[in-house]
Amino acid sequence: MTDPVKALFQPFTLGNLELPTRVVMAPMTRSFSPGGVPNSKVIEYYRRRAAGGVGLIVTEGTTVGHKAANGYPNVPRFYGEDALAGWKKVVEAVHAEGGKIVPQLWHVGNVRKLGTEPDASVPGYGPSEKIKEGNVVVHGMTQDDIKEVIAAFAQAAKDAKAIGMDGVEIHGAHGYLVDQFFWAGSNQRTDEYGGDLAQRSRFAIELIQAVRAAVGPEFPIIFRFSQWKQQDYTARLVQTPEELGAFLKPLADAGVDIFHCSTRRFWEPEFDGSELNLAGWTRKLTGKPTITVGSVGLDGEFLQFMVNTDKVAQPASLENLLERLNKQEFDLVAVGRALLVDPDWAVKVRDGREQDILPFSRDALTSLV
Repeated sequence: MTDPVKALFQPFTLGNLELPTRVVMAPMTRSFSPGGVPNSKVIEYYRRRAAGGVGLIVTEGTTVGHKAANGYPNVPRFYGEDALAGWKKVVEAVHAEGGKIVPQLWHVGNVRKLGTEPDASVPGYGPSEKIKEGNVVVHGMTQDDIKEVIAAFAQAAKDAKAIGMDGVEIHGAHGYLVDQFFWAGSNQRTDEYGGDLAQRSRFAIELIQAVRAAVGPEFPIIFRFSQWKQQDYTARLVQTPEELGAFLKPLADAGVDIFHCSTRRFWEPEFDGSELNLAGWTRKLTGKPTITVGSVGLDGEFLQFMVNTDKVAQPASLENLLERLNKQEFDLVAVGRALLVDPDWAVKVRDGREQDILPFSRDALTSLV
């Protein structure tokens, strides 16, 4: 193992969270849980990544116990005895291999479509109502709705702790419900949950506070956020480091321990005048540990595979990533598609076997390996 690579395989400790490596498995929706229950294939899928040298697994998005939380078929739930029993088996398998695991708690918000399981009659829920051709396609959330959703996240976090998970990640990125409250375009409320960005952040702050109250002071809370959205890859929630700091501080104060800073390309500077990426700026501004992510280990980004179905991403150099990690620009590195197709990616990197790393194509999305 070369000196630069060693940084990726150093342990990381934050309170009671002790990770054997700095490699994080990024959350990736797989839709292989019929009825919302993780099965034996899902258990083995996560076990193999832990066995392959991943320090922390962040699961695919798991829906909290609210009637409008889900937006896609065969997505796992994080509520109900059957689903939680399945997740407990996942935890046990990952722990047996020496890894750690947290669920990503998710509510899709206004992108949910009528006809989606489990109740096809329930529309999307969002900060603001949307009517199309005389039909309500997005239910504008009342304050009671907000309380219900916050309670669902808190209960999911409490259940995660009870079944032995090592923390939780709150999905606050990519244009889903928590993120929808941040944006003026999707949040046009005139009550205390709308207004400027500080006021639009109130929903997330209260949600984080409720999760913290449910799990106590020592249980790790990760918060994933992004500038870009699925609906607009050029979007920017904040334009300057000062605005970013003002946005993040209340979230940190509410109880976030680690920020998961979602970008499409980890090597791109976030603001003019500095080489720091989003994770680097977040760490500098908040003092909190950060996870960087975005096309790690591959020579093409995910969007290219949605429009070019025959494209193959080859393994890419980690030199830039390792240089940044050794400079402590960020603390942890989330790997997505490279780990999806090759569960042994981490050990191959550790052992200098980059030539054995498998390439990625869209075919990898059709099965669990």
